[in-house]
Amino acid sequence: MADETDLRAAAAAFDRSGAPETATAAEDERKQVLAQFPLGGWAELPLSRYALGQAAPSGGGPTYCRLMEFGTPNLGSIKGGSAAKHIMYRHNSGEWRVAAPLRGMEPQEAWQELRGQFVRAFEAVGAGDFEAVDDLDVLRFGPTLVTKSLATYFPEHFLPIYATEHLRKFVTLLGGTTPSGASAWHTNRRLLELVRSRPEFDGWSRQEVMRFLYAEFNPRALERTVWKIAPGERGRLWDECRDAGVIRVGWDDIGDLGQYQTDIELKQALDACWPRSSGGSLTLARRLLAFRDLEAGDRIVANRGMDEVLATGTVSGSYRFDADLSEYQHVVPVSWDVSHARKLSGPQAGWRSTFAKVQPAFFARLATGPAEPDTGSEASYADGPVTLPEDVAGVLEALDRKGQVILHGPPGTGKTRLALGAALALAGRTDALNSTPDQRAAAQVEALREGRVSMVTFHPSYGYEDFVEGFKPDMSATGPGLTLALTDGVFHALCAQASARPDETFLLIIDEINRGDLPRIFGELVTLLELDKRGLPLALAISRRTFSVPPNVRIVGTMNTADRSISHLDAAVRRRFAFLPVGPDPDAVSGAVGPLDLAQFFESLNTRIARHLDADHQIGHAYLLRDGAPIATEDDLAAAFHHEVIPLLEDYCLGRADLLHRILGGLVDEHTGRPALMPPQDLAAALATEFTSGAPGPDA
Repeated sequence: MADETDLRAAAAAFDRSGAPETATAAEDERKQVLAQFPLGGWAELPLSRYALGQAAPSGGGPTYCRLMEFGTPNLGSIKGGSAAKHIMYRHNSGEWRVAAPLRGMEPQEAWQELRGQFVRAFEAVGAGDFEAVDDLDVLRFGPTLVTKSLATYFPEHFLPIYATEHLRKFVTLLGGTTPSGASAWHTNRRLLELVRSRPEFDGWSRQEVMRFLYAEFNPRALERTVWKIAPGERGRLWDECRDAGVIRVGWDDIGDLGQYQTDIELKQALDACWPRSSGGSLTLARRLLAFRDLEAGDRIVANRGMDEVLATGTVSGSYRFDADLSEYQHVVPVSWDVSHARKLSGPQAGWRSTFAKVQPAFFARLATGPAEPDTGSEASYADGPVTLPEDVAGVLEALDRKGQVILHGPPGTGKTRLALGAALALAGRTDALNSTPDQRAAAQVEALREGRVSMVTFHPSYGYEDFVEGFKPDMSATGPGLTLALTDGVFHALCAQASARPDETFLLIIDEINRGDLPRIFGELVTLLELDKRGLPLALAISRRTFSVPPNVRIVGTMNTADRSISHLDAAVRRRFAFLPVGPDPDAVSGAVGPLDLAQFFESLNTRIARHLDADHQIGHAYLLRDGAPIATEDDLAAAFHHEVIPLLEDYCLGRADLLHRILGGLVDEHTGRPALMPPQDLAAALATEFTSGAPGPDA
């Protein structure tokens, strides 16, 4: 993440003026926890004083879990995510949700086991036996709460940082390592050890170290999505949100979002509250969970309608469910900047819904440009600072960890585009990731021409001699007969270039990787792909030349799961690749054609496909895009539906008219499977009638 010079310079420049106040606030909160939940009282602590989801305890004051999550921000945050972090809690349905080791127990029995493990953990740490905590299996299901608890009762032994992945990245930042699978509290201790060994942190409090690491090296910094969030229909709640310093959204009937662990669980709750013939809204569930998990420092845009920015905002706190409000009870604190308010020149694709993703370059223009009528659409902004898109950041992280990755998903989901996006990032062309399609295409061509990025497509006749080495006709030979010459394959040539330039990263993109015979193509090089075997010499099978895979080589493959699933790949090849799913993205097709909401139609169609076929046979958003933007005309919609979507589904259904009818409903004849013929101007209304029924909750 940073070299030694960067770290020392950042520490020297860090503003420590607020350190005494921060330390005092943290100590006050710690004393509050100790007063309400003394260490000696844990052995008799009742469940009613511990768990979320219950009526207010008779003794007054918050439960332990509520105090630790919501009442002690200066001790370090564990907000976000679901209530499952607390190991057991009471769901609003009345049932108790418990971690796996406690399942099958009555609530009081489960609590006795959980409480006992907390007590044993406190006793072990008090005695200096930190390793003993790792043997407490139930506590591993609540790593953030447990680590914060240990840091609160034993502050001299822990830092106020609790997320396992954040801890691991900070350990790496400071030049350390942690064993695979190490617990959060174990990694926290390792980080504290590293901090204490660094002279630049001499005299720093634990809170200062935490604030510094998150301010300068936040692990989420490159992964943040900028969201557009509407404060009620036509912005009717904007004055309330602005004055209170919050953003609020509806769907109140589902209750506190913290009680939902997965998007599927939340989708089921949405379906129960707002039954929809189209099968519910998985996308809405995911957006609501993203809203719940907004963190301090995340950026958002408040809008009115599809063409007006009310303000930009910086999230200043964590989500809460405020049942005292009469409506729009899901709340996130925000610091608003109304100086960025402006009227846009035209409607923005996707802004009809409450939530929409905002391109980083567009947000940069909003946040830095003058507050005056704008002159272009979101897609046209390509200047300003560039934030690495979260999907590209995910690919780069997998490449760093594994060395090679396969992007898999249904057709049309943008797997090759994502692979080329990773190539641009590795080539230092992050500016092109959010530019116009023509600019991005030109940058991709340039990256391929420079030689650091190579691209190949596998097919059934592709072999070892194409990929590694082989004897091929020598086209320069002038004598009679056929002359064969030893020729390097594409991967051999790339590795030779990488060996000559060890300070640069080289990337090979393999499109349609699952269409090739992978064991035959890779041959003995399968062994050398593992990162810990990079640089090892090996004699090639044909030439007997010594060959090794340099450590600065990366591979990105793409595979269409509708053609062949991951399970069909050779096991030796499969375990050497990381696999990242690339699914259909309704946000990419946010827009409308007449009465048809494209995103809702897209999601509803895929819901039916997944139900009657499987998720691997869904259609990708590329089918509803033209030049990178959602289709906008009736003719384009008709062409996409009749010439691309229907033929693909007919192929999937293998002549089964009944199956095609279950997916497309009245748009095909139930007996013959023939699509209904209608003019383009009528298709949008027909699709809206068949697939959409009005999403629950407020619009923009």
